[in-house]
Amino acid sequence: LGSVIAYFTSAKFLLYLGHALSTWGDRMWHFAVSVFLVELYGNSLLLTAVYGLVVAGSVLLLGALIGDWVDKNSRLKVAQTSLVVQNSSVILCGIILMIIFLFKTQLLTLYHGWLLTLCYILVITIANIANLASTATAITIQRDWIVVVAGEDRSKLADMNATIRRIDQLTNILAPMAVGQIMTFGSPMIGCGFISGWNLMSMCVEYLLLWKVYQKTPTLAHKSAKVEASELKQLNVKKESDMKPAEGVQLIIEKDVTGFEPQQEKEVGCTARIAEPFITFRDGWVAYYNQPVFLAGMGLAFLYMTVLGFDCITTGYAYTQGLSGSVLSLLMGASAVTGIMGTIAFTWLRRKCGLIRTGLISGAAQFACLILCAISVFMPGSPMDLSVSPFADISARLFENEPLPTIASPEPEIIFATGMPSLLNGSIAPANSDPEMSPEPVPLISVSLLFAGVIAARVGLWSFDLTVTQLLQENVIESERGIINGVQNSMNYLLDLLHFIMVILAPNPEAFGLLVLISVSFVAMGHIMYFRFAQKSLGKQLFVCHTPDPKAASDSSPPGNTSTV
Repeated sequence: LGSVIAYFTSAKFLLYLGHALSTWGDRMWHFAVSVFLVELYGNSLLLTAVYGLVVAGSVLLLGALIGDWVDKNSRLKVAQTSLVVQNSSVILCGIILMIIFLFKTQLLTLYHGWLLTLCYILVITIANIANLASTATAITIQRDWIVVVAGEDRSKLADMNATIRRIDQLTNILAPMAVGQIMTFGSPMIGCGFISGWNLMSMCVEYLLLWKVYQKTPTLAHKSAKVEASELKQLNVKKESDMKPAEGVQLIIEKDVTGFEPQQEKEVGCTARIAEPFITFRDGWVAYYNQPVFLAGMGLAFLYMTVLGFDCITTGYAYTQGLSGSVLSLLMGASAVTGIMGTIAFTWLRRKCGLIRTGLISGAAQFACLILCAISVFMPGSPMDLSVSPFADISARLFENEPLPTIASPEPEIIFATGMPSLLNGSIAPANSDPEMSPEPVPLISVSLLFAGVIAARVGLWSFDLTVTQLLQENVIESERGIINGVQNSMNYLLDLLHFIMVILAPNPEAFGLLVLISVSFVAMGHIMYFRFAQKSLGKQLFVCHTPDPKAASDSSPPGNTSTV
């Protein structure tokens, strides 16, 4: 009984609990805000698309600056500030949305509708601030706090990373289901009120949990001094030499981190202050490029350039192939199960073969499963037709001066005109079928192979994701964890943004097979980059599988690395 009580009061469990509360609120909000924006703007996807673009663009541009802020300030201050900003922004957004839902008719008549437009801009801006704060929270907790709590034990770090991912997998499925039921049986306004209330309660509990974890882990109060942006490049050049881990890392008490020589700050001119964010942005990307795990990080980022996931694009394609919503929900549940299996496989493989080899095995497993997706493109039932121009649907609408499709009814039919699924009147029918005629049943061989590959590949995907995550945790020096992981987030968003642009350029179902082949190619390129990283790190020992010492650095620290865990 004493051991059980000790576990439930340990810093590790409190960190899990805080992450579960934070992730639950995040998933509910991300699901609900898109639905709210669609509901508000006359059942159009325009606001949702604008919101997605603003979020991706903001993290892409500000990822390095957010990470730099994380590095320059004390751990507790960063965690508490980002927590309060994130939850306060969501609460404020919820209140504004409730006001819009209540008084939308009146707002439409005031100032010719400009006041309502201002409200839309305000909602998207505040929601974007919430997402940026969420990014800061993820960097400081999942890339820094967790490393300190795990201490020198890398096996413990691997287990904690895997548990965090399992929490993510469960909340990805359960949180949207919960808020969806509330919005279905209540109303969007009730949904706004529930999310605002949840975030208010969650913020207070998470704040207390962070303080408890901080008290139980004294080493969190010590942080390496943040190197100035202009020195980042010089620091990374030093990494390539045989410098000892103690060099270049100076431990200081956390209360001193924020006091960066105020007398010198006064002497900094206005021009230098304006230029500082741009210099930080540049040097952050240079520092990322010079990291010994650069190729591994790039390999992970390339996996975001894919339509082979359970997002709106693949779901929309499935509807055109005749799959019902209930079948898709079961497939999503299966994908969550295989994702959790991937976290279990990661911890087992790491113990048996070491961290770097785990990434190789996971990558090979993911790519092998995605071969099924490539095969599905050429199987019966696949609508791929390269003789149909990818731009035919868009160009036809432009020349005919027809608007892009909007959501007019909750009955499901998906049309690919915006790269996003649209729910229109009518029953499910194959693409380009005549609505006056009874549609012929679509063979399910192609779509079955597609989803079999996507679901099976998630075992390798999440194991590979955990591998790269731990490589970044172990091999990036403490004073650069924030900025390097901020740039990694920016890279992930960049490739994710490119995949949406790819779909916008080729939105019709006939081109989806081509998107699948491009996606598999990008996944292959990502794993080739990782293979090159592994080859440089392990050399002739690359394919020699052994049981490593959990605390040994030989299998996870590339040559020239200066960090310790």
